[in-house]
Amino acid sequence: MTGLGGGHAMGCAVVRGAPPEEIGVARDEASAGIRLHWGATSAGGARDANEDAYLAEPPIFLVADGMGGHRDGRQASTRVVAAFSAFAGREWLAVEDIRAAIDQASERIQELADGRRRPGSTLAGVALTKQDDLACWLVFNIGDSRVYRLAGERVEQITVDHSHVQELVDSGELSPEDARVHGERNIVTRALGAGMPGVPRVDQWLLMVEPGERLMICTDGLSGILTDQLIAATLIVADDPQDACDRLVRTALAAGSRDNVTAVVVEVVGPSRSGDIPGRGGDEMAPEVDLDSPTAPPSRGTLGGSS
Repeated sequence: MTGLGGGHAMGCAVVRGAPPEEIGVARDEASAGIRLHWGATSAGGARDANEDAYLAEPPIFLVADGMGGHRDGRQASTRVVAAFSAFAGREWLAVEDIRAAIDQASERIQELADGRRRPGSTLAGVALTKQDDLACWLVFNIGDSRVYRLAGERVEQITVDHSHVQELVDSGELSPEDARVHGERNIVTRALGAGMPGVPRVDQWLLMVEPGERLMICTDGLSGILTDQLIAATLIVADDPQDACDRLVRTALAAGSRDNVTAVVVEVVGPSRSGDIPGRGGDEMAPEVDLDSPTAPPSRGTLGGSS
């Protein structure tokens, strides 16, 4: 399923027109021998137009937060989704696939720029991949959209924001609590387009696929208003991924979010009915992931790299 600004696509049918207050859809199917259940919700909130977009089609799940005004922001995030849409239905993706899609999205967004117009978009997502014959999530981000992971009752933020306030937090000049209300919290230091030259560097992490885990991908209209504790509690108590998305988006709007709010939640239900999760049983080989130097803080317990 694809959320493109004011509508959503299921299969080849695209719904357009005045955006509803909320878009919510859920699905459950097997991909690459792994049973997945997922949902997505996107709301325009207080804004006239929804500049967020998302893609939720195995093996790829992502969100994009458009920048540059109603028309330009929507076009930018839509072009990000379009660059990744060709991967829908494949079993596995490699690092090269993600980088090629980012190159394409960057080029397409740059085409929108002229004079004072500088459309741009963030990007955050996860994709099924293989490493040493083990099923893994390849997590990636550009900008301040985020990926969280719930394993058991422990929730952690996997991605690190590319933003001015994150740099202040990293340098010790600002506390995480103060960062949430800082006047420059919406300034991103890395994005697709937005007047930034060339193709942006993407940060990447590898996480082993674990039965029962939930991954949440969201735009800053959600993570910028809800505390990590509330996000964690919602992911833990929600009945299913769609329930989690609906609760998170509605809570962010009720808490006063002035931005568009989008959440995608994917849950690993377990192996498909035909066997084990790849890496725990027989499985055809897939291209292995080859990441560069680690970018994730050691305390996160993940592996990753930068392009």
